[in-house]
Amino acid sequence: MALIDTGPLVSFLAAGVKYHSWTCEQWKLLRPPLLTCEPVLTAAAFLLKRDGHDADPLFALLDRGVIRIALNIQEEQTDLRALMNRYRNRPMSLADACLVRLSELHADAEVFTLDSDFRIYRRHGNKVIPVLMPD
Repeated sequence: MALIDTGPLVSFLAAGVKYHSWTCEQWKLLRPPLLTCEPVLTAAAFLLKRDGHDADPLFALLDRGVIRIALNIQEEQTDLRALMNRYRNRPMSLADACLVRLSELHADAEVFTLDSDFRIYRRHGNKVIPVLMPD
């Protein structure tokens, strides 16, 4: 199971961007659905549009069940707030906090990301988060 971050979503959907080839190769190895959260989708849609790409393929991935929103922010707000407070010196985004929380809820999942902060973040206080990212 994989938890997908903004970077791989944008890289997958926008040919010619950094890590596009690497992301596409990794994507072939993963089994849907890839779990994510609304802040990741918000950031991905913004970055795609900002860089002149259509955001519709992002919605198509949702429609086809390739990616699935797997976290309710309102239900998880206490834990999300605690994570953002713990990592306030980074500073941690809400999207990152959601993915860390998803990794706590899905212990067998790895975070598919381009963000090196996931090498620093810990789940359940001190446990390393498995990541799929370029070296």
